[in-house]
Parts: sequence; C-alpha cells; structure tokens
Amino acid sequence: MLTKIKAIFALLAVLVCMTSCATVKSPLSGMVYSDVKAPVAVTGNSNSTKVGSSEATSILGIVATGDASIEAAAKSAGITKIHHVDEQSSSILVFFAKYKVFVYGE
Repeated sequence: MLTKIKAIFALLAVLVCMTSCATVKSPLSGMVYSDVKAPVAVTGNSNSTKVGSSEATSILGIVATGDASIEAAAKSAGITKIHHVDEQSSSILVFFAKYKVFVYGE
C-alpha cells in the first residue's frame, strides 16, 4: 500500500513539474494548442514593401534555441526602415513552443 502511495505522489510531482515546461509569450493561450498572431510596434515610416522574420523554439522547456529579435528579422530581409512589427506564438501542450517575429519595412 505504501508503494502505491509513493507512486501516486511521484506521478503527481512529475505532472506538476510539466505544467509549465514549454511556454511562449502570447496575448492568449490555449491549454492544448495555440497559434496566435499579434501586433508589437508601429513606427512613422510609410512603406512596408519587405517582410523579414526570425524565430526561436523550445522543446519541453529543456532546450530553447533561436534568435527571435527584431534586429535578426529586419536583417533577414535587408530592412533598414521598419514600418511595423508583428509576433506569432504557437504551442502544443507542454512539449513544443515557437515564437516568431515579423518585421515589415523597406
């Protein structure tokens, strides 16, 4: 009986630890799945003929890689004058999360 109780507590401890494993910045979040796009910033520059993007990903909250900076997104499209910036975040349970930045400009 004592081993069953220990096993239940161990399982509960694992579940509690996994509740926030792979999380991502988002204006809204879904418990099972989310894929949300939102605005970040707007400037006074007039044209947005180019679009650049950058991203970072997380797996289980253990490994996170990438450069999701505005600078990296602008550089990827050769943008020197930024018009506006959007973000997109997606996640699947606590296993996978991705954060992507889109820069619009010329």
